[in-house]
Amino acid sequence: MENSIRTFENHKAFNRIYAPNKLTLGIFLPLDLYAGNLNIFNEHTKYIKQIDDKNFGAIWVRDIPLFDPGFGDAGQVYDAFTYLSFLAGQTQNVALGTGSIVLPFWHPISLAKVTGSLDQLSNNRLIMGVGSGDRAAEFPAFGQPFEKRGERFRQVLEELRKIGQESFPRINSELTSLNGLDLIPKPMAKSIPALVTGSSQQSLEWIANNSDGWITYPGATTHKNDTIRLGEKISVWRALIPNQQFKPHMTNEWIELAEDPYFPRTPLRGGFVLKTGRLGLIDLLNEWQEAGVNHAALGIQFSKRPIPEIINELAEEVLPHFPSLNI
Repeated sequence: MENSIRTFENHKAFNRIYAPNKLTLGIFLPLDLYAGNLNIFNEHTKYIKQIDDKNFGAIWVRDIPLFDPGFGDAGQVYDAFTYLSFLAGQTQNVALGTGSIVLPFWHPISLAKVTGSLDQLSNNRLIMGVGSGDRAAEFPAFGQPFEKRGERFRQVLEELRKIGQESFPRINSELTSLNGLDLIPKPMAKSIPALVTGSSQQSLEWIANNSDGWITYPGATTHKNDTIRLGEKISVWRALIPNQQFKPHMTNEWIELAEDPYFPRTPLRGGFVLKTGRLGLIDLLNEWQEAGVNHAALGIQFSKRPIPEIINELAEEVLPHFPSLNI
């Protein structure tokens, strides 16, 4: 894939949550753990409206097509784009993010149709995290070889962009044969930002050249030295970006927000969850901002407190330090 500069000056969602030297806040869905009862998601709709009303930057959904009992995580259950389409009709401003779409499971035409439609219907609020997939058990179900997911990832992304950006694109590959046909609707701002997740089986140089941003796990989050290492990783990546173009970095953390604002940053579940009071969370977010992180998505499904109480505390005590942009 050849590098081409994509700019997003007119992209509503991009400019709501990404800017150099700034960090904004989003919320990762689901807001509670799925345990076989879909009714909880009906309750979540009012809380997602609360997130939008409080002016959080974004909501994020995961793409987990199949439930693997061995893995034990069903995500938000609903299809990512179907759920975001529903939520687009329930909200006004919040960016709608995927974290992340497993590109090898998609055909470029189908993906271009779905994403272009959602971007138009949501008034330019779609942001895409994209990845190559890491759940090996899913690949045979889709008839895809796990070991070739990196190659398929590159091809789907390249053709997705071509179909979405060009009028009557010409593509002749083993995936797609387009000649004399076009796809509508196109994205509102010509292109939908696609942030690569992790390595996605690509080199760091490839990600620097071909992504619209980078999503990585933060690593440990207990001590300031942990975020120093994250900052070093981001700096190495940014040094490889052509022409010093701004490309955002995003990370996430699952948190258990303690009632005590002074509760120290404490890892739970082997470090998968961080329990902290709001002051420790503000410290962490400031450290991330200093490290070069531009957006942080917080998952609250492991918290013990009522969902609206957590959202209100985050909105009133934390969000003012990291406000959404251009609102």
